[in-house]
Amino acid sequence: MKFARLGPVGQELPVVVLDGEVRSIAGLTADIDASFWADDGPQRVAAALANGGLADGTLPVVRDADRLRIGSPIARPGSIICIGMNYAAHCAETGADSPEHPVLFFKASNTLAGPHDTVTIPRNSVKTDWEVELGVVIGKQVSYLDSPAEALDHVAGFVTVNDLSEREFQMEVSGGQWSKGKSCPGFSPVGPWLVTPDEVEHQSLGLRSFVNGEPRQDSTTADQIFDVAFVIHHLSQFMTLDPGDLIMTGTPEGVAVSGRYAYLTPGDVVEVEIDGLGRQRQEYVAFGNDR
Repeated sequence: MKFARLGPVGQELPVVVLDGEVRSIAGLTADIDASFWADDGPQRVAAALANGGLADGTLPVVRDADRLRIGSPIARPGSIICIGMNYAAHCAETGADSPEHPVLFFKASNTLAGPHDTVTIPRNSVKTDWEVELGVVIGKQVSYLDSPAEALDHVAGFVTVNDLSEREFQMEVSGGQWSKGKSCPGFSPVGPWLVTPDEVEHQSLGLRSFVNGEPRQDSTTADQIFDVAFVIHHLSQFMTLDPGDLIMTGTPEGVAVSGRYAYLTPGDVVEVEIDGLGRQRQEYVAFGNDR
């Protein structure tokens, strides 16, 4: 299944997308949030479909859905957990060795944005950068898994993410941590959909990004140093992951920090896409021009 959230910021309607038709699931859940996953939301939607929900009005069609803003397909998560340096070619372009253990940092959960929302370049920024990434949404609480083989049972679904970064904030005034450069407003566009695991071969997905129509990144999740199952198992040894939490699994080569491309400036348009998970498009504006 594909889940999405449509409508104005703060008023998004939870929906399921079926063969291109958009159906409201507001009768089954207030939102696509932690409680949706913890209370077997996908199973309840599937049961409604099997029991005639399309015919009896339980899952009504959303009229003019294509005219509505697309929000993040998940409501504000408790945590956004990010893995850095997870593609060898990206490590090489930044001058770093491939890590022996997953590199971990956090983004503020209020950075979440819709896939096509306008992004404001932060005040005083000169190094705003793009990063297409596979996002993993947790469906069941995770703690101290015995092996990576258990990890995928705890996944609610997969999403396209743009892990935006301000590299001066991240590296030059960081004080040794990356989150300053990762937590600017709007720096986590997610969506357009969340796709459930049964529909995704998540370790063989193509990832691509474009700036002003020109190709930048072009890779596959098969090139990850630490795959999704390993990452979830590894994280579970150090923290508890809750339903609705979002893991960003790293970006491949082809970003501005490599020195091959210019950083983003007002007027630029970034598009990122992942096979089967959808495409995003963001316009970038100067600070102060977003009001």
